[in-house]
Amino acid sequence: MCNFIDSVAHFFYFPASSVQGHLHGLVANVRLHSVRHNYLYSRRICSSSSNIDSTSLLNPRTMGNSTHFKVFRLAAYGDIGQLKYCYFAVVTVLYFVIILANALLIGVICVERSLHEPMYLFLCALFVNQLYGSTGLFPALMFYLLSDTHDISLLYCYLQIYVLHTYALTEFSNLAIISYDRYIYICYPLRYNNIMTPKIICGLILLSWFTCFFINAVNIFLSLRLKFCGNILDRLYCDNYSLACSNTMLNNIWGLLVTVVYISCTLFPTIYSYVRILLICLKSSKETKQKAFNTCIPHIASMLNFFFGWLFVILQGRSETADLPPVLRSILFVYFLICPPLFNPFMYGVRMVKIRHACKKVLGRYSKT
Repeated sequence: MCNFIDSVAHFFYFPASSVQGHLHGLVANVRLHSVRHNYLYSRRICSSSSNIDSTSLLNPRTMGNSTHFKVFRLAAYGDIGQLKYCYFAVVTVLYFVIILANALLIGVICVERSLHEPMYLFLCALFVNQLYGSTGLFPALMFYLLSDTHDISLLYCYLQIYVLHTYALTEFSNLAIISYDRYIYICYPLRYNNIMTPKIICGLILLSWFTCFFINAVNIFLSLRLKFCGNILDRLYCDNYSLACSNTMLNNIWGLLVTVVYISCTLFPTIYSYVRILLICLKSSKETKQKAFNTCIPHIASMLNFFFGWLFVILQGRSETADLPPVLRSILFVYFLICPPLFNPFMYGVRMVKIRHACKKVLGRYSKT
């Protein structure tokens, strides 16, 4: 009953200043004041049981909070007509290549004993995370491209948010761990095996995964209480936080805390590691410089590739992107989910000699059988 009264009052409600200018001679104002009087009277009855302040209920923004959407619409898909089959074919090929390339390198690193070294185990964790993140996007993307409706349930929306955000944070963590590994390898070569023990390797990988899973679990828990002002998302994937119109102060405090701690534990150590590597290379021989160059270039390229895509997603909420063509805008939104999983296996597979030789060895072994 209170929700019905809310909707009626919202439909008839106007600011008091506009009413006062037409008090004399307009019958419509009598009806307006009658509706508002009945609304306030009825709302007093409702608020007595729910302890809601009636003055806040007259705020249209607050009245909109009473709606709890169960379904969100992904408007970025739009009406693309027969082009959807072309897009579906392209997305299917990309997903197949991502699965094949990452799974191949994971299998090669696991099978080939010469690759059971810290850096390659960290790369294996990176490739596993890329498969995880791609699975959070591509099956849904393929489904909605062919579907006539682009609605996503609240449950699946939160599930997709959890998977994609966990992927992003874990990717960031893995890149930071690899930079630390390269720092120890180049700056302390004699102590490298003593520092990077199997226990340390497993601890770093598990710590990065569990930390990211915990952080995003708290994010989802805090988001469950939010109410939304709408259910239309101009995205190819679900990210409904921008539609929240209830109090998000607790979410913002948690987000700020996580950002500060996470940047302190990942970005700053990464920058420090490469500054130290650069200083060591400037004082070293040509052979040492070439060795550092070959081992660091793939990692730097993958970091820049990922940061570019993630930076666009972060900045799009604070700048105007409506002027971009819809297709380009959608591609940039999913860049960090498509390009790193597609780019990294080829970058590391081609640039790193041991991985390239191991792939040839394993593929040659299976081709003979």
